[in-house]
Amino acid sequence: MKRKIPRILLLVLAVFAAIIIYKTLVPRHYNVLPAEGRPSAGYWNLSTGSKIAYTFIPGKGSLKPSPVIYLHGGPGGPIFNRNISALSALADDGYNVYLYDQIGCGYSDRLSNISDYTALRHKQDLEAIIKTIGAEKVILVGQSWGSILATLYIADHPDKVEKVIFTGPGPIQPPDYKVEKIKPPDSLNLRKPLTTNRIEREKVYNLRAKVVEFCALEFNKKLADDEEMDAFCTLLTTRMSKSTVSDTSIALKDEGRSGYYCMIKTVQSFSQLKDIRPQLSEVSAPVLILRGQYDGIPWGYANEYLQIFPNITLKIIPHSGHSILLEQPEDYIREIREFLK
Repeated sequence: MKRKIPRILLLVLAVFAAIIIYKTLVPRHYNVLPAEGRPSAGYWNLSTGSKIAYTFIPGKGSLKPSPVIYLHGGPGGPIFNRNISALSALADDGYNVYLYDQIGCGYSDRLSNISDYTALRHKQDLEAIIKTIGAEKVILVGQSWGSILATLYIADHPDKVEKVIFTGPGPIQPPDYKVEKIKPPDSLNLRKPLTTNRIEREKVYNLRAKVVEFCALEFNKKLADDEEMDAFCTLLTTRMSKSTVSDTSIALKDEGRSGYYCMIKTVQSFSQLKDIRPQLSEVSAPVLILRGQYDGIPWGYANEYLQIFPNITLKIIPHSGHSILLEQPEDYIREIREFLK
């Protein structure tokens, strides 16, 4: 004789299933600040198919021959007004300055096929941008992931780069995890940040976001639209920014326009990248690394840049973390200006 399942148990299971369905499938709203807007934005319709929002700051006085192109962090960025304000100082020195939102974030378009968000697509966009502005050579300023993007471009076009500035550089791809064990010299007086990306990330992620991420990574499908997930990404970026500073009281505001699918799919594509270290070791252009005293990225990854690039200088910025510009904007721009001189 079969035993009947008690009605109360069936009811509990039904309620539990309903909760899971609700938490997984029902769209969520995230209370983040709207983007401030960017009246200065123009748009490039690139040969790659990307529609890219950018800000151009014309150089003053006697123009320098090579423009500056800023590559923001993330992936999923975007450009913030503080980036535009800080780099305007380079325009005062005669440099044409370009800042742009990479495809999938900021005011640039979102791609309908999320599998197209790859590191190589971002590199191709950068190639198309440099061709569009007609520069014979450029100066690249790459922040975090932007440094990774810069290395991808430099490896293929070393003759197109006059100088490079890496700020809080991410690991050269594909990463050599063994270098994480390398300890920094005591003379650098480096410190660990008060928190980590992983700790702050877990405070924000919910069941729906985890399911959305799984579907995107495994099946290239959007379970949630860009508006919802970009708001989530903004909240996530705001939370994780606490790990990028030495003083968590001055972490990012939750300003909108981050790009969620751009973020997770670009990172996923890193595994497809070939080793570019041999090409980078042949780059003769002068290179500067700015690293915050409290940067949470293992020292070994920055040290690898020092070992590979033959013409490189390291500057440690005290009392700052991974996002130097947030805490020490004057030191940040002074070191860049001195290097360019």
